[in-house]
This record gives sequence, C-alpha cells and structure tokens, in this order.
Amino acid sequence: MGENVRKLGPGRLIIASHNDGKIKEINELVCPYGIEAVSAKELGLNDPEETGITFAENAVIKARAAADAANLPALADDSGLEVTALGGAPGIYSARWAGEARDFGLAMRNVEEALAESGSDDLSARFVCALCVTWPDGGEAVFEGRAPGWLTFPPRGDKGFGYDPIFVPQGYDITFGEMDPAKKYAISHRAAAFRKLKKACLED
Repeated sequence: MGENVRKLGPGRLIIASHNDGKIKEINELVCPYGIEAVSAKELGLNDPEETGITFAENAVIKARAAADAANLPALADDSGLEVTALGGAPGIYSARWAGEARDFGLAMRNVEEALAESGSDDLSARFVCALCVTWPDGGEAVFEGRAPGWLTFPPRGDKGFGYDPIFVPQGYDITFGEMDPAKKYAISHRAAAFRKLKKACLED
C-alpha cells in the first residue's frame, strides 16, 4: 500500500474522522505545513463500515471513502489499544469496547474486568496507529506507529481521550490522560506514524 505516493502541498486536506480528540491531535501535526485541515465531521460525511482486520486496512477504508466523497486528499487514522495479557485486545475493536454511546469510562472498566478474568498480572500494553493518506486519483500510503507502555487502574487524568487515563507510556510515571497535550503529541503512537508520513509526504 504505497503506490503513487506524492507530496502533500499546502491546501485542503480531509481528516477522515468524527472523533474530536483525533481531529484536534492530527490538526496540531499538519498545521505547520500550511495544510488547511477540514474534518469529515464538519463536511457531514458518513463514516464507512470498517471491515478490515488490521488498523492499516481500516485506515485505508476511511481515507478512501473521504477522498472519493470530497474529491480531495484525505488522511485517516485507525488506532487502538493492544493489551498483552488479552492477546492484543481490544485492538481494532477499541472503540466498540466503549459501546454504542462511545463511553470510554465503560471501555476502561471492561479492560480492567477482562484483565481480572485473565488472571494475569502482566499490565504491558501499547497504543498502535495506522495513518493513511489517499489521493482522489487512487494513490495511497500507509504509515504505522506504536507507543509502548503499561496500564494503571483506576484511571488518572482528564487531558486526553479514549483510553489515555489508564495508559502510562514507557519512560514516564504519568498517564497520557495526565500529560500536557503538547507532550503527548510528541511521543504518541500517532506522532510516531506521523514522523514517517512527514518524511515521505511533507519534507523535500
């Protein structure tokens, strides 16, 4: 998944997401490059059905749908939490663990309960992100990033979103939920994927 890759110049770029936290984080990353990011949510575009079995496949599905609908380059993120003791779950189903209401308080309780049922004391986990850039003529590129760490309970902090309050990144003693957003943006799985995207699509 990388044919017809080209540079992203200044101009409009669709962020293929309805998740306000993701939209804000991606905006922070692309803004310095003169890119005018507009979200699928702002444009009233529907979320496509995510039928992929990997983060990369789902990112491609979302980016392609947005690029086709708006006839503009699109950037999609598919990301989630992989817990070692749960065999990588919730993984690509991270949002589904939050239920129809996308209640991540519920999702974090579900993770804690699943860990208790597993009988394992291994709290290692990682966030994984796949970013896909797609052009209206069919070119696309996928970039993956990871942030290793471990889980902590009960949740701590209210600065992040999703599972951030239970995830302590490697090398730190505070959760993503307690971390200054600018700091989190610099070390997150999304930032790791974006560094690869930047090298391929934004830098000369």
